[in-house]
Amino acid sequence: MFRFAHPEYLLLIVPVALLVGFFIRSQILRIKNTKLWGNPDILDPLMPNVSYVRPQIKFYLQLLVLILLVLVLAQPQFGTKEENVKKKGIEVMIALDVSNSMLAQDIQPSRLQKAQQILSQLIDRMKDDKVGMIVFAGNAYVQLPITTDFMAAKMFLSTINTSMVPVQGTSIGSAIDLAIKSFGEKKTDAGRAIIVLTDGENHEDDAVAAAKLAADNGIKVYVVGMGTPEGGPIPIGGTVSFKKDRDGNVVVSALNEQMCSGIAQAGGGLYVRADNSDAALKSISKQLDTLATADLEEKVFSQYNEQFQSFAIIALILLLIEFFIFSRKNKWLSRIRIFDV
Repeated sequence: MFRFAHPEYLLLIVPVALLVGFFIRSQILRIKNTKLWGNPDILDPLMPNVSYVRPQIKFYLQLLVLILLVLVLAQPQFGTKEENVKKKGIEVMIALDVSNSMLAQDIQPSRLQKAQQILSQLIDRMKDDKVGMIVFAGNAYVQLPITTDFMAAKMFLSTINTSMVPVQGTSIGSAIDLAIKSFGEKKTDAGRAIIVLTDGENHEDDAVAAAKLAADNGIKVYVVGMGTPEGGPIPIGGTVSFKKDRDGNVVVSALNEQMCSGIAQAGGGLYVRADNSDAALKSISKQLDTLATADLEEKVFSQYNEQFQSFAIIALILLLIEFFIFSRKNKWLSRIRIFDV
């Protein structure tokens, strides 16, 4: 596959093309002016050092050099290459609750948006680590396999919403199980951690047992509680109404701190409740800093190879050739008659 990294520079071809028009016009005017002095066939012997071909050769060489320089600026790229990058860090899987209860606004701007803000800042603090992302509600899905591509992680994070998982509910245990599997079976000395951001309303499975399984595999489980114990109503998207029960009462979703704390304790990690400050972010970051780091090798595919160097070399060669071509005939070189017997 071929492309230009900066195709906007190709517009410089336009003024280069205009130079051709100017040059052709100047040649026509030169011929007309010469005819004013007399018959060109008669005048040529009187101007033995004048060359009509050399200026054209020099011009078209200069033109080629300009075109090649434009291509260099546009930075042509072709093909693919693979690089092995070694980094020293830890491996982190993030499990984010996207159930409808995460829309509650007992913390601003909402539980889900606050969770996204915390994770965005957490990813910004990662340098040589690996990160993966899982979203869950009634089911759990891998949103981003574990990688060192933090830009992709932030991009996926910004697109997360409560409609991503079709089955509603809160299956924290399934999310932890999936996170354990997402690390892969390859053994590593790097510290591994699962960060669960949820309001703790788990009704589907045994999340505590899943956290204990993670701890048995050397994986720390940290839980960030999203919401307040007092709770808040759940907004209905596109309306100003709130979710109600069968009796018509507004449903209040409260943070289940007991569940969250129990999961973190079973996973050998830490539970912290998020609020409108950055205290939760600081606490989790501090815990991650205590994990052992190790060399993490990952194959990085660079989609395009740089090819501008070839164009630059050709331009330099043509420029040198043009430099040694004189506009007028050289009287010393003209005496050399290679083909005369």
